[in-house]
Amino acid sequence: MGHLVVAPAPPLDALISRLWDWDMPPAAHHLERVLPVPGASLIINLHENETRVYQDDAGKRCVRSAASVIGGPCLRSQIIDTAEQVRVMGAVFRPGGAHALTGEDHETLVDRDIGLEDIFGSSAHGLRERLLDTPCAHARLALLEQWLLAHMRMPRLAPEVLYALGEIGARPQVARIGPLVRDTGLSEYRFGRLFRRQVGMGPKHYARLMRFRHVVDAVYASTGVDWSGVAIDGGYGDQAHLVHEFRAFAGMTPTAFMAARGPYPNHLPLG
Repeated sequence: MGHLVVAPAPPLDALISRLWDWDMPPAAHHLERVLPVPGASLIINLHENETRVYQDDAGKRCVRSAASVIGGPCLRSQIIDTAEQVRVMGAVFRPGGAHALTGEDHETLVDRDIGLEDIFGSSAHGLRERLLDTPCAHARLALLEQWLLAHMRMPRLAPEVLYALGEIGARPQVARIGPLVRDTGLSEYRFGRLFRRQVGMGPKHYARLMRFRHVVDAVYASTGVDWSGVAIDGGYGDQAHLVHEFRAFAGMTPTAFMAARGPYPNHLPLG
């Protein structure tokens, strides 16, 4: 039992940042809030025959999906059921990477879970059956990596999109979309359409999300936070602007986020 994370070998590493396997006892709390990340995810539940996402903190409005799904990218936080997070594994795609697996434009994946069998049929079903029969986490991850490599189409992101992703990722607190668009030589309309198709969200929303992620990474391990200073350093106009963005992406204020922190930065226990 344990939590195992590995980086895939080339060429998958260009599309997937990590593969992970979680085999742990049930958590003491029922629900967790999961913060949004810029890429899509593959989730394979090996404990139950479904995945569940809730639309309220009380866990009353439930959206049920297949046991194996492609989810996201998400534009806001989601609430998951820890009762099913006992034996589960998956992959975290880089921005734009899930298109290489599904063949779908990223806009069709935003804030949705699509059953893996709906896309790959018996191949996806066979994958989960083999994973269920594989007791070793390292062997499960190797099997998943082989399956992904066999099904990837390996498309290239447009150079204009790659450039923008690199610039925003390197300096999210100061990224400005107007100059980036001018650097690409495309019109604002063409660039926005291309970016949304390949990344799943508009470039301005992506820059906002990356700015939020930058702040989360900066404060997660802190014991005391000067939020006014964090707001300025993070590229926000003022603390009120920072609070607004935390509510939009995390569904809570910055101080509530700090109080709710658990052992993993993206997962906040709700009780």
